[in-house]
Amino acid sequence: MSLVVDLIWADGADTSLELPGYETAGAAGMDLRANFPENTREAGVLLAPGARALIPTGLRMAIPLGFEAQIRPRSGLALKSGISLVNSPGTIDADYRGSIGVIVINHGHDDFIVTHGMRIAQMIFAPVVQGQLRLVGTLPETDRGTGGFGSTGKS
Repeated sequence: MSLVVDLIWADGADTSLELPGYETAGAAGMDLRANFPENTREAGVLLAPGARALIPTGLRMAIPLGFEAQIRPRSGLALKSGISLVNSPGTIDADYRGSIGVIVINHGHDDFIVTHGMRIAQMIFAPVVQGQLRLVGTLPETDRGTGGFGSTGKS
């Protein structure tokens, strides 16, 4: 299955960077790159342990109605450096047209520098089903009932 998504560079973006793409034929996610304004490209962004920052990608897009883009952590950064995303997965709605930013957090023990052009997250396109809520008087019973967190792990 293929989906066409229109894309433009945000104002001030480094247009010499690669556009998001799939690194392998079977990849589900496209890698997003940090794309800093010209005055911060050389320094990047330093993330101390526990710190978070909004990292620009330099991109804007028009996702077709009925779809969303999910922004997820890269497993290699998570394993090697403890780098993840605060709101994971993040959602980009079909009607959003602003610049795409990624909220990165350092869960590691050491400082981490996000450098210009670094692959910082992955983007996955997914269909969206909008639910219709209906207020009713009662709900159908199930074996689980109202059992909450950890209730299905009992032996």
